[in-house]
Amino acid sequence: MVSTTPTQAAELGFKKDDIIQEWLWDEDVDEDVRDAISSITGQDLVDEDYNGAVDGAIIWWRDGDDEDALTDDIVDAEAPLDSDNPFWIIAPKPGRDGAASPSIIQNAAKNAGMNPAKPMSLSAGWNAIRLLPFGAGRQRHSAEH
Repeated sequence: MVSTTPTQAAELGFKKDDIIQEWLWDEDVDEDVRDAISSITGQDLVDEDYNGAVDGAIIWWRDGDDEDALTDDIVDAEAPLDSDNPFWIIAPKPGRDGAASPSIIQNAAKNAGMNPAKPMSLSAGWNAIRLLPFGAGRQRHSAEH
């Protein structure tokens, strides 16, 4: 089995000492992904009940979870983040148990006011999709002028 290395996980944009909030953890998640993120940050992941400041978030999402619930989870997970904080949905790759149509994730993200990026391969079984708030690039650009 191919495992996720800290180098691959570094593509998620997390840094040393970042507090990363994890949503929808279950026994099927890729522990190598979790370990690689913790290796980068030097911190354990915190769960969705954590009430402190966070520097990034991941949501484990599988087909069968409700699209409207995913929209709500995206809104909740995004609330404590600055617009430039790394925010990812991690979903099973096509053909794997729990794989969903990319349109479901795209629709939920857009309904939550987010732009989903093209998926990237994170591990043998999971893809990661970066979410950015609508207009985030324009807001940063206009703030610089």
